[in-house]
Amino acid sequence: MYQNYPNYQNYKMEQKEQQVMLEEDMPVIIEPFSNQNKVFLSVRKKKKSGADLINIKRIFDKASITDGKRVLVDGLWPRGIRKSTANIDLWLKEVAPSKELRLWFSHDPKKWEQFRKRYAKELEENKAFESLLNMAKIGDITLLYATTDDEHNNAVVLLEMLNSKLKK
Repeated sequence: MYQNYPNYQNYKMEQKEQQVMLEEDMPVIIEPFSNQNKVFLSVRKKKKSGADLINIKRIFDKASITDGKRVLVDGLWPRGIRKSTANIDLWLKEVAPSKELRLWFSHDPKKWEQFRKRYAKELEENKAFESLLNMAKIGDITLLYATTDDEHNNAVVLLEMLNSKLKK
């Protein structure tokens, strides 16, 4: 993929991300991507966790080599994505919020704090959450979600819960 780059040996990226520190000591991930025989470097913010790396991403976003195990954490299959072509390793719908909680919340930012508390309580009693926690202890994982709201969704709460459990 990168062989067409003139200094291929100097810029050869293995299947792992390189972590660097930019201004303000912000950890980032640099990953290569190519476009018409040119190699560019993509810089994105790295979300620190207790394990290697736990990331959250929309299922509609392009898969990356740094994603690790890709786990869909929504209870409903996303519209417009075929199961046969979806780039996921596991659909763990058991960790999704209950139907009652999902319908009550309906992605209303005003209900966000209450949703976080209720969903965290559901996760404490959820056996599938324990399996997700074990996956996070083993290696990198990316939690996938379908909603357009990047700040108010169940993957954000899952990320917070996983981080808090891994720090213990």
